[in-house]
Amino acid sequence: MGKDYYKVLGIAKGATEDEIKKAYRKQALRYHPDKNKSPGAEDKFKEVAEAYDVLSDAKKKDIYDRFGEEGLKGSAGGGGGGHSGPSYNYTFQGDPHAIFAEFFGGRSPFDHFFSSQNGDDNMDMSDPFGAFGMGAMGGMGGFPRTFKAHPDPHHRSHSKQKDPPVVHELKVSLEEVFSGCTKKMKISRKRLNPDGCTMRSEDKILSVDIKRGWKEGTKITFPREGDETPTNIPADVVFVVKDKPHPVFRREGSDIIYPAKISLRDALCGCTVNAPTLDGRTITVTSKDVVKPGTKKRIAGEGLPLSKFPEKRGDMILDFSVKFPDKLGQNTRDALRQILPP
Repeated sequence: MGKDYYKVLGIAKGATEDEIKKAYRKQALRYHPDKNKSPGAEDKFKEVAEAYDVLSDAKKKDIYDRFGEEGLKGSAGGGGGGHSGPSYNYTFQGDPHAIFAEFFGGRSPFDHFFSSQNGDDNMDMSDPFGAFGMGAMGGMGGFPRTFKAHPDPHHRSHSKQKDPPVVHELKVSLEEVFSGCTKKMKISRKRLNPDGCTMRSEDKILSVDIKRGWKEGTKITFPREGDETPTNIPADVVFVVKDKPHPVFRREGSDIIYPAKISLRDALCGCTVNAPTLDGRTITVTSKDVVKPGTKKRIAGEGLPLSKFPEKRGDMILDFSVKFPDKLGQNTRDALRQILPP
């Protein structure tokens, strides 16, 4: 014989949706391990959650009603009498505390039902609603809006405000922007426990996929990954791309600037510059013209990928600077006066 989920909840087969909810509410409060310290209460609390998980779901309930637990869980010959039921393969993998918290709207019902403000330590745990005349209480899981017992002036769950975004800089190198990469970012945050009241601290790893050509200032948002408390909606966590300083290049949009330093002789007589690239090659650029300070030479297609069209690339720009000698001998001065135009 399989489990009798109706018996677990204390109701008859064929119970209505409302009766199933009321039965779960009663049994979950009765066996919740925070209030029931008797041996086996934790197991009973989980069994009640499993029963509710099945009977509150129309598809699972239909299969269970026709074929029993064996048919629901895909056992051979499920349903009894040699009738083979469907292979549903149900396994309860839920967190009974999470089901409890979701059912009661994220707040602990013990704030109301176990406050013992009258010193009544002998409340019947099997009928926690009796003291308040709540045996016939309706509603979809949580307390009805008209319930006023033990008003809580600090409770503002119906008007929770979302915290402003939590912004972090995400520094990336030009090589990472050139090739694309995945960054693993560790954040620490507060999360609500299943009871909806207490909190815990936890770390989480967020994976940020850096796309080729992303520009500085690009924002990556992870919704609601910030701190969670009973009174707030968690903030979004936002990473903003920031370029790391590069030892060689400077970035301008999708172009990269390479500072080409040459001597005065090379500037006047012609020069050859070996410029590195972001993918490890070397480009040789030869100039026979006079190179003046501030001269720029553009090499097409050797920059960063375009963020919207990463198959295309910006340019590398050689920014020439001329190194002048610190001093000249008199003979050199005289020779230059003869050679150079006035």
